[in-house]
Amino acid sequence: MTLPLRELTLLQFRSHRRAHFLFDERPVALFGPNGAGKTSVIEAISLLSPGRGLRRAAAEELIRRQESVGWKVRADLSGHEVETSALPGQSRETLIDGKAAPQLALGRLARILWLVPSMDRLWIEGAEGRRRFLDRMTLSFDPDHAEAALTYDKAMRERNRLLKDQVQDRAWYDVLETRMAGAATRIRASRAEALARIAAAQEDAVTAFPAAHLSITGEGPEDLAAALAANRRRDMAAGRTLEGPHRADLEAVYAEKATPAALCSTGEQKALLISLLLANARALAAERPLLLLDEIAAHLDANRRGALYDEICALSAQVFMTGTGAELFEPLGPRAQYWEVSETAGVSAIREVDP
Repeated sequence: MTLPLRELTLLQFRSHRRAHFLFDERPVALFGPNGAGKTSVIEAISLLSPGRGLRRAAAEELIRRQESVGWKVRADLSGHEVETSALPGQSRETLIDGKAAPQLALGRLARILWLVPSMDRLWIEGAEGRRRFLDRMTLSFDPDHAEAALTYDKAMRERNRLLKDQVQDRAWYDVLETRMAGAATRIRASRAEALARIAAAQEDAVTAFPAAHLSITGEGPEDLAAALAANRRRDMAAGRTLEGPHRADLEAVYAEKATPAALCSTGEQKALLISLLLANARALAAERPLLLLDEIAAHLDANRRGALYDEICALSAQVFMTGTGAELFEPLGPRAQYWEVSETAGVSAIREVDP
């Protein structure tokens, strides 16, 4: 099985003037002090998938400020030469094998998943973050999910504009609502399939992390077109569309304790997230996904940290982890590839080191 990401180059990206990596089959551990640029490396990898990456940053925010000449990320990704870049004041561009390509095409080259510290509050904050988490899982199984979501969002924005402008023409609404309903059917089916595959991957897993029962609520009625047509007056008063898959929420229950994730302890909530990411990776074994784990070991005790590393090494996945010190990765020993990240006068430096 080929390695998804063999080579990576960052140019004028965040605090990195230039950084170049060659990866082998082992998990990758990036370590160094806070602010040195470790997360920026895995953020660059996350931009090799559709969307705005693990920090959800605008293209302009990724430019190294000292020179402000624009940024570029280059990669050998699943046997293809991939570039994604942006010049100051311009939107992000993507090239695959030297040809301009839409971001959606990246989803067909590699399946990229991530877990970052900001997600630790996923189960207790608003539904938007859980919906993004759900759709990232879904996209990993179905690259066409992004196209369905874009189609739905575009039609909904146009419908919302009509609602805010108090437009009464039924014909305009009929066209947009039919388009939304068609995309919604695809979105619901892809999300349901993703949850079924996650559940199957949890069933027979030998893992130190707790299983979760997942369900989706609030996706709207099956006949969304009829519901939208019937509720135009209500939506017009609100100035927006009040039901549909854009209002969905992901609910999780700690299976062994039959406890909703929102009521679990902070440690249990983090363990559930790790469990779901590992299950997602196991379900994608044939595609060999990329896992990006930012500060993954920070709040795990030594036993659970060792268990996590054992499970990571057993996965059919390419894994990238960050941490503040090399000691956090000691249980991995020679099973991992180590890169030290440092920073001097605003410039990040990278060097590969022996375990």
